[in-house]
Amino acid sequence: MARSDFAFFHSLRVRWAEVDIQAIVFNGHYLTYFDVAFTEYWRALELPNALLQAKDGKELFARKASIEYMAPARFDDVLDIGVRCVKLGNSSMQFAIEIYIGEQHLVTGELYYVYADTSIRKGVAIPVAWREIIKRVEILKPSELIK
Repeated sequence: MARSDFAFFHSLRVRWAEVDIQAIVFNGHYLTYFDVAFTEYWRALELPNALLQAKDGKELFARKASIEYMAPARFDDVLDIGVRCVKLGNSSMQFAIEIYIGEQHLVTGELYYVYADTSIRKGVAIPVAWREIIKRVEILKPSELIK
């Protein structure tokens, strides 16, 4: 994806504790960066957080995550983390995540979530209100809306 394909970015500064002996970000921290940016995306859209979802007996379960590294981030770099919903199914959502420093593309990733009933641990339909908010922000094409 191009940087311009993202309507949402979250900035994050690399902390000393996140770099390894080579003074670059240890690879496992990128999943944390993805999670932080996804949480801020969700907050920006004013969708219910995990605690509010749990009150209804529902939760977004992480189903799959992938990361592809193009270039390293280093201590004190300010990262711009783009989050975009690229597929919205009946109970599942796929998000593209990309990390940049300025225009330099460092990392690409995907996160897949399933909205599920926590008592039976099975997927349930994503609420219509959530779908409308996400579609309004992302302007998803019909092919990206799986019914």
